[in-house]
Amino acid sequence: MVILQKFPKEKHAAPLPTARGIRRACNKELYRTIKRLKIYVPPGKAAEAEKLYFRKVVGNLLWIHENGSNRKLLADWFDEEVAGEIAALWNIDKEALSRAFRDAFGG
Repeated sequence: MVILQKFPKEKHAAPLPTARGIRRACNKELYRTIKRLKIYVPPGKAAEAEKLYFRKVVGNLLWIHENGSNRKLLADWFDEEVAGEIAALWNIDKEALSRAFRDAFGG
């Protein structure tokens, strides 16, 4: 008797995160960044930055998922793709935002 086995799942392959999970992660990362900046960001501007960050992450989801274990690379991506727009939105220095994000994110 022959038993057919299904293809085994890859040992360390994780599924892509859900939209809810991505949104919560973006919220947490920006909240921690604001705390390290020690500035007041109005809730409306924080929500707008979160939406912007969420859209950028979803747009590059496959690349971000593949490099999820490399925090330095992800922080570099944030600096290049997101930091400038959020810094302009919050009227702060891009370099200060990048440093605070790296400190909060661990990259």
